[in-house]
Amino acid sequence: MTVLQKRIGLKDIRALKQGEIIWDGVVGGFHARRQQSKTVSYIVVYRTAEGRQRWQTIGRHGSPWTPDTARDAAKRILGQVVEGADPAAEKRAKRNAATVSELCDLYIADAEAGRLLTRRKVAKKASTIATDKGRVERHIKPLLGSMKVAAVTREDVDGFMHAVAEGRTVAKIKTAKKRGLANVRGGKGTASRTVGLLGAIFSYAVRHRMRPDNPVRGVTRFADGRRERRMSDAEYKMLGTGLKKAAREQVWPAAVAATRFLALTGWRSGEALALRWNEVDIARRTASLGDTKTGRSMRPISLAARNVLRSLRRSGDLAFPASRGEGQMTGFPKLWARIAKLSKLPADVTPHTLRHSFASLAGDLGYSETTIAALLGHKGRSITSRYVHSADAVLLAAADAVANRTWQLMRRRNAVSGRRCAGR
Repeated sequence: MTVLQKRIGLKDIRALKQGEIIWDGVVGGFHARRQQSKTVSYIVVYRTAEGRQRWQTIGRHGSPWTPDTARDAAKRILGQVVEGADPAAEKRAKRNAATVSELCDLYIADAEAGRLLTRRKVAKKASTIATDKGRVERHIKPLLGSMKVAAVTREDVDGFMHAVAEGRTVAKIKTAKKRGLANVRGGKGTASRTVGLLGAIFSYAVRHRMRPDNPVRGVTRFADGRRERRMSDAEYKMLGTGLKKAAREQVWPAAVAATRFLALTGWRSGEALALRWNEVDIARRTASLGDTKTGRSMRPISLAARNVLRSLRRSGDLAFPASRGEGQMTGFPKLWARIAKLSKLPADVTPHTLRHSFASLAGDLGYSETTIAALLGHKGRSITSRYVHSADAVLLAAADAVANRTWQLMRRRNAVSGRRCAGR
């Protein structure tokens, strides 16, 4: 070991032998060391306020590190120490910090354990968590997963959003199901919704003191791009014809009935597929849904929709059971696609289109937004009192009117009585 009485210079660095150390005579603790190879490293030694000795490597000799630039860095480090910081410990903490991938895993684990609450102060639903998982695994991890949580900037998030929108994560991924294949799509809508999830994940990181701020805040997202599509009169007729064809071609009867029920009620498809017989009061024409997107919700059931339910064969707890097993009808999207094809409907007509069309028909018939919201179970508009056990006459009349109009369009006949709306 050599202690110089002057600044370390380039000649001193070139003269260093393997395993030799030279100490700077100007900045205390600053020195250079040649390893057993040709590599020369610049290092500074200091003591923390607690008296612990730290050795912090500044960098290896070569651009940008020279004796002068390394000495300046050593001065800055020692200045931080005087102010009570511990630069070496902070550097080590950053190196060992969680990655975005690890953060996502923590977020999903807490969501599955029910420790993450929504704005309604309830745990996330399993279906929501499944959607979150898909966005994490197929978009967030591939593009940001290896980055440190503390290192992600607003610019990184903005770049991520545009990468997803431009299709950089488009892929076909094999799923756990036999012959299962997930078609991962990009696009602006996917990008915006995934950035929304990323914002929630980084809010989680802020709450757990993994970083001081949320880098998603301030990022301008694409417009969602959702279009409130309503069916035309001709398309209603096409759907009615398609449902008859589906019945003749032996499409799973529960799927055919579920499609008809959605058209006559405006319910969300998830609500109908999860409907259990113990939630239905046929006599009072009321369904009490305990777990919808907006919480507990009581819905009026029109005569037409009731007749659809009466036409079903009860084979378990669910009104619209799966073709196999006792769970919900997870294959409904494929069955809907088959029904839509038989109906010759445009590709942009979806089960959600039936919901929006139902609301539009209600508006055409002159019903108020409050009444329409109650029929659809919109947030804050459902009947939620625990003392109410059936829908009132006004809502039942509105449900009948809209369902009858729907049925009229599907059959292209004059408005029919409730008893003739059995859907056969």
